[in-house]
Amino acid sequence: MPAEKESIRVAMVGQRFMGRAHSNALHQVGRFFDGPLVPILDTVAGRDRGALDAFAERWGWQRTTTRWRSIAADPRIELVDLVTPNHLHAEQAVAMLEANKHVACEKPLAGTLADARAMRDAAARAKGVRTFVWFHYRRCPALATAWRLVREGRIGRVYHVRATYLQSWGGADTPMSWRFRKKTAGSGALGDLGSHLVDLARFLTGDEVREVRGAVLANFIQRRPSEDGRGMGRSNVDDAASFLCVMRSGATASFEATRVAGPHHNAHSIELNGEEGSLRFEFDRMNDLLVHDASLDVGSAGWRRIQCTHAGAHPYADAWWPDGHGLGYEHGFVNMLADILAELGGGRARLPLPDFEDAYRTQRVLEAATISAREGCAVPLSEVR
Repeated sequence: MPAEKESIRVAMVGQRFMGRAHSNALHQVGRFFDGPLVPILDTVAGRDRGALDAFAERWGWQRTTTRWRSIAADPRIELVDLVTPNHLHAEQAVAMLEANKHVACEKPLAGTLADARAMRDAAARAKGVRTFVWFHYRRCPALATAWRLVREGRIGRVYHVRATYLQSWGGADTPMSWRFRKKTAGSGALGDLGSHLVDLARFLTGDEVREVRGAVLANFIQRRPSEDGRGMGRSNVDDAASFLCVMRSGATASFEATRVAGPHHNAHSIELNGEEGSLRFEFDRMNDLLVHDASLDVGSAGWRRIQCTHAGAHPYADAWWPDGHGLGYEHGFVNMLADILAELGGGRARLPLPDFEDAYRTQRVLEAATISAREGCAVPLSEVR
């Protein structure tokens, strides 16, 4: 019989949309990945007792609490997953790190650069614990394949990065929530969607942003129906964001994120153009990677589609279904959790995992875009610390 695996007790602070995605991953990871640790869904924390108890029952959490600090004080808990609104990340993450717990935090790292810096510094002070940030798109097999192809030199020197994230759920009829308040979200489409774009650009190229130029943040909808349906509330974050960057290598990058671009629901794409070829990913076809080989003659050159579902050839595909049976949105969370547990159990992740230091670099780019939009100027990243 195989040796019994060690377990790791997990607590989650927050619930709702990301709580469901993460809870599902915690249940699925041991069924599809043969990792060193088995996660135990121990405690989930939230503010609404009724909703919290129903959530815990549905998703298999053993305990509930409306006092998140009790998790920091619980010596049984080893890994804490934060899926709370952005303005709560810093206080909660720092408390958990000071209690010597591993912390996985939803993106963006925080609502403000100051909070993100505090989290990065707390992680640097903590000894013997790890931090992770849920930039889960890195774990999509097609994007993981793109990461490998870039490192193999398949597209040569990168000239351009072109990234867009287009959604349409944030129209004028959408009620107020924490995502539309600067105090609780920090920003709108910029942090919510743009953080994914910047992370992927940095991850795929291995390059860093040197300067942000020409940023525009647009707040089209300034009044929304209140959460309770009585009256209107003030929406004061960007509904759309766009900006240009110069990378340290000299490559150029463009980023566009919006929550009001109908009919797009979740049109997330990134394209790299290089000296020897190009790569393109579209989340609407998330199992495919488009590849262009610039060495081919003009009569036969063009986009070639790779279906990234082959075990052994495409990262993470071996854990799932037979070739040609595609993955979905939820699988990125499971794949990332498998890598988190691998590293916490003494093994290695298949791809680099973003920690607080890594996510802080993305946060600096978002801050530079905010400054560029406000002041109408180029912003070197050396001035954003």
